[in-house]
Amino acid sequence: MPRRVLARTMGVVAAVTVALTAAPLTGTAEAQSAESGTLSFSGGTGEPVSGGQSYAYAAGAVQLFDVQGSQDGNSLTVAVDADESTRWRLIIAAPDGEKLTEGTTYTGAKQWPYAQPADPELQFSGTDNGTDKWCSTNSGSFTIEHITFGPYGYVRELDATYEQYCNGSTVPLSGEVHAVMPEPPAELALGMATDPDGTVDVRDGHITVGGTVTCNKAASVSLTGQVFQVLNNGTPGASYATTVACTPGAPVPWSVSLTSQEPDTSFRPGTATMRGKARADDRDYPVTVDTGQQESEVTLSRV
Repeated sequence: MPRRVLARTMGVVAAVTVALTAAPLTGTAEAQSAESGTLSFSGGTGEPVSGGQSYAYAAGAVQLFDVQGSQDGNSLTVAVDADESTRWRLIIAAPDGEKLTEGTTYTGAKQWPYAQPADPELQFSGTDNGTDKWCSTNSGSFTIEHITFGPYGYVRELDATYEQYCNGSTVPLSGEVHAVMPEPPAELALGMATDPDGTVDVRDGHITVGGTVTCNKAASVSLTGQVFQVLNNGTPGASYATTVACTPGAPVPWSVSLTSQEPDTSFRPGTATMRGKARADDRDYPVTVDTGQQESEVTLSRV
């Protein structure tokens, strides 16, 4: 499937029937509310999407005014939900492998799936008072007058104009969008520490080990690793996997209880080695963060 075009939470995508015909734009963040912005468009008599009318919407006076970019800065989607029955989507993309560039006018734009890799992409469609407004085919152009990016293609500011000819019509839909989004959220940072002390039940070799995780914003953190111990009569070892709900502000403890997975071996009091890493999806950006593999020694005390 072509890269680019419309990605957001399923609830927002499902709201616009035509959006479901577009290939998902991978790698976008959760919906944000613009600090300020306007979306306006109009068309002459016979223009299919506008119906010959003029429309204007402002951030703060609608349910949703959001701009999201793809991770590589190649494409973006403007989403405006005036109410439950009136919703509009503007999708634009530079040719494959290019980043949307300030001061550039992109001509010969088409909608997916007709846009080829060398073509820019444009689609303006929506639902107006419960009636779908979209094009089977289109052509057009758009100009990026101003754009600034944050991490992972986050669109901080946007000023753009666009013109679309729908279903072979000679009457264009013309519009413009201006938006200032909130400051980009912080990128997720994770930390993981191992408790240097653990316990072992000498009756069955059952051990309990753990540590803490830290984060700069809420995240569901997956912890995976192994514990092993070199003894004269063998090398007991076990793998672990657990999940911690991390919240910022203080280290969050975690622990696992294990028995050796190696045949005829059991953990004993003394020194063991722990290897592991923590990883979590950044809730604001399309990226998974991990701490990298860490190794430390832990002293297993008899219980």
